[in-house]
Amino acid sequence: MSVLATIDWIVIALYFAIILGIAWWVIRQKNDTSDDYFLAGRNLGWFVIGASIFASNIGSEHIVGLAGSGATDGVAMAHYELHAWCLLILGWVLAPFYMRSKIYTMPEFLEKRFSPTARWVLSVISLVAYVLTKVAVGIFAGGIVFGVLLPEVNLMGMNSFWVGSILMIVLTGIYTILGGLRAVAYTEAIQTIILILGSLLVTVYGLEALGGWGELRRIAGSDMFNLWKPLVPAGIEGTWAPVKTETHMAWYFNSNYPWLGMLFCAPIIGLWYWCTDQYIVQRMLGAANLTEARRGTIAAAFFKLLPVFIFIIPGLICFALAASGKMPELAQSLLGEDGKIINANAQQVFPLLVAKVLPAGIRGIVVAGLLAALMSSLAGVFNASSTLFTMDLYSKFRPNASEAQLVRMGRIATAVMVVIGLLWIPVIQGSRGLYDYLQSVQGYLAPPIFVVFFFGIFNKRLNAKGALAALLVGFALGLFRLSIDTPVMLQEGFSYPEGSFFWIINNTFFQYYSLLIFIVSATVMVVVSYASEAPSVEKIQGLTLGTVSAGQKAETRATYRTVDKVVSALVVVLILAAYLYFRG
Repeated sequence: MSVLATIDWIVIALYFAIILGIAWWVIRQKNDTSDDYFLAGRNLGWFVIGASIFASNIGSEHIVGLAGSGATDGVAMAHYELHAWCLLILGWVLAPFYMRSKIYTMPEFLEKRFSPTARWVLSVISLVAYVLTKVAVGIFAGGIVFGVLLPEVNLMGMNSFWVGSILMIVLTGIYTILGGLRAVAYTEAIQTIILILGSLLVTVYGLEALGGWGELRRIAGSDMFNLWKPLVPAGIEGTWAPVKTETHMAWYFNSNYPWLGMLFCAPIIGLWYWCTDQYIVQRMLGAANLTEARRGTIAAAFFKLLPVFIFIIPGLICFALAASGKMPELAQSLLGEDGKIINANAQQVFPLLVAKVLPAGIRGIVVAGLLAALMSSLAGVFNASSTLFTMDLYSKFRPNASEAQLVRMGRIATAVMVVIGLLWIPVIQGSRGLYDYLQSVQGYLAPPIFVVFFFGIFNKRLNAKGALAALLVGFALGLFRLSIDTPVMLQEGFSYPEGSFFWIINNTFFQYYSLLIFIVSATVMVVVSYASEAPSVEKIQGLTLGTVSAGQKAETRATYRTVDKVVSALVVVLILAAYLYFRG
């Protein structure tokens, strides 16, 4: 039975009307050049940039997964959300290099810094990774949301999972195909407001039903409000065992996040994602100037602090409501005989809270927020993929292509991604353990990309041969691990003989394997570069820290504003305050 009342449907219909209306207005604007279509004419303001970055990052799986982890493990997963400082690195450190080079894509920056081959390799890997991760997980989580909130929906023999997934893919694909980045960015700005408002209402009404913040802390206990305990559990301060065993599993929260991995590997993945991934950085590349680009990243950093309170805390609230007995129906759905959350049911926490706590009308706003999260994530990956394919691959095969041809190919590439998304639905619906599997994929692909970007910018001696060697060796190590993991994750009952080489690789925590890839990639890049000729200083002028001219430094300093420095410092203070507050 549907949990939505008539007023909820009216609110949802109004949401779609607003989004499609904005999309139609944007589509009617000029979109006849590659700058217009792929980078919104390089004229985006800071708020649109910041909101678009945040909306692209937050998908339905983010909301559902964080709330579930809040119910089972408290604030442990807030570590990832507190990586907002990575966005400050993007705005203050890397943005001048990116904006100065006038690039469309991140692989294009690698071509300018290193070689065309490096650009081609990163483009192909990025496109494959987007299909395997962002498209797949986003569709899967969106289907789950529809399945929980609208279980009775059935159309032409398709259940709510299929109907919801197809509807979101097609609607999102239409305005992304027609409007390009400008349509994506402006609709995401509105979706961010709806998403934050809706999720904030869940927190407010949940706390009201429970009896306030003090009651939440009393029922949940200090352990669930402790960010530090999962990082350094008692008794294992000197332990770093990388392979999963029955004894070791008690050391880790969520069964797959070792404390040393969180400490050393998570920042590498965070800096890769926020500072070098086309999916995120493309919004900043559409800025009117460096000042707007930097302010956009600062705004996004502020937004990124919110999920702790609007996604994780609702999960804690749902657990407390169930454990306190104030909502027996929640206890029946979520708690086991031991009084703890049943892990298999944890993903239902956010939809259940929406259904049980919110009044009609407000519930519609929150459901619209969930739809906004799904649509913004899909729109972001569709647009990023079309930009990568058109500007990095198609334009290389057709160097004399006109602006109209580039825009047309961008639309075709987006349509192909929409079709791939539709074809993914049966694969996703039938897969076992897909979400955890896909979370590890970026851990295998991120390290070599992080190395070539950051090492390449900070060390002018590193050359194209070193970069290409690091990319190929790093990706080979990542694909090797994926080829070993895939049969275990996707074939029920499959396992390697315990103690065998493949078993050890498969049972090594992905964070530790990711650190291995990072160390190997960095070593290879440095050794190969210093064993071969140095790059031409003229070629890399302005693309590395050591080749920025005095004039370029002065131009960058001229964009510094006191207000930007103060607000950036405030973000850092808020992050530190969160770590200090959530200490149990």
